[in-house]
Amino acid sequence: MSSVALKIEGLGKAFREFSMEWQRMLGWFGINYRAASEAWVLRDINFQVFAGECVGIVGQNGAGKSTLLKLVTGTLRPSEGSIQVTGRIAAILELGMGFNQDLTGRENARYTAGLMGMSPVQIEAVMPEVEAFAEIGDYFDQPVRTYSSGMQVRVAFSVVTAVRPEILIIDEALSVGDAYFGHKCMARIRQFRDEGTTLLFVSHDPSAVQSLCDRAILLDRGRLVMDGIPSEVMDYYNALISERENVSVEVKHLANGAAQTVSGSGEAVLESIALFNAAGDPVEFVNVGEAVELRVRARICGPIPRLVFGYMIKDRLGQPVFGTNTYYTEQVLEGLEAGQRVEYRVAFQMNFGPGSYSISTALCSTETHLVNNYEWRDLALIFTVANQNRVQFIGSAWVPPTIEVSTR
Repeated sequence: MSSVALKIEGLGKAFREFSMEWQRMLGWFGINYRAASEAWVLRDINFQVFAGECVGIVGQNGAGKSTLLKLVTGTLRPSEGSIQVTGRIAAILELGMGFNQDLTGRENARYTAGLMGMSPVQIEAVMPEVEAFAEIGDYFDQPVRTYSSGMQVRVAFSVVTAVRPEILIIDEALSVGDAYFGHKCMARIRQFRDEGTTLLFVSHDPSAVQSLCDRAILLDRGRLVMDGIPSEVMDYYNALISERENVSVEVKHLANGAAQTVSGSGEAVLESIALFNAAGDPVEFVNVGEAVELRVRARICGPIPRLVFGYMIKDRLGQPVFGTNTYYTEQVLEGLEAGQRVEYRVAFQMNFGPGSYSISTALCSTETHLVNNYEWRDLALIFTVANQNRVQFIGSAWVPPTIEVSTR
């Protein structure tokens, strides 16, 4: 079994305000003085990360994600609990990483590398690689105050990852900047992961979390509410960010062991869902490119001014493959009453690669389930695509080409 790289027990962080500054100073000497007010941003956080494991940390703004990372890196001290870290940490927590705006990118890179524990000889050895990876040209020797936010991220990421760390911590800073450098960063992160680096990764991008991470941890209002498979955690997170008033969130364990998240206020609910072939027979296994029809029945449990049905097809990692809804197709229903039933028939070609897929459904009032979420159901249907008679291909989409070859 792998060794534990990070162990957190009973961790909590409170920001306290005192009526007099000397009262705060007493705490520096271990004398606790009652604060005038305190706000807990994290409480009772417990989890561990094994060496080489990649863990995503997700949650809404204000959930405590950045505070947790600052506690792990030591830039903040916990109010309670303990943190045990094994290995050298490299972290990008904030844009610019405290760069001195009057120093050049090269000078800031040297300074940051020194703070990371590199010797002068090591710093000079990695500086060409830092400059090459950042790709900002002559700006590397210009003051950072002349940089765009994306350029600052380029230099910060380049210096932090110049030497592979035992533990790499990345906050949402990588969301700033261009797509090209984002792909370049993700390639290096994946390389480090394959080489055994432990990764803590904060992101609002479900695709990045699900493709990169072995586990995901969900924080909500300063509490750890879920720790598990990334696709299941992201489904639960998706339910939490829907409208909170009069909305219930339920997690069911299906026969195959998967956790299904169902949320909503209940004015409309899914009654049945099935996939049918061209002969009208229900199917669970579908051939690549086969014509199919998704049939969904919904029951109306209360008066609904507007009803939009949407569905999302996801791959086995929970990443979206295709989705749409009746708002986009201009088929919104209005003025529905309790007791009515609605049937949706969705016909399409199964132009997907071989593998296991799931369908999530949404019943809401607009193009997003974040407003009037009547019901959101993950893993509403699971099916398998198999290549029975198509030419061999690789990938998640079947886009058969016509290839012309000529020689001279």
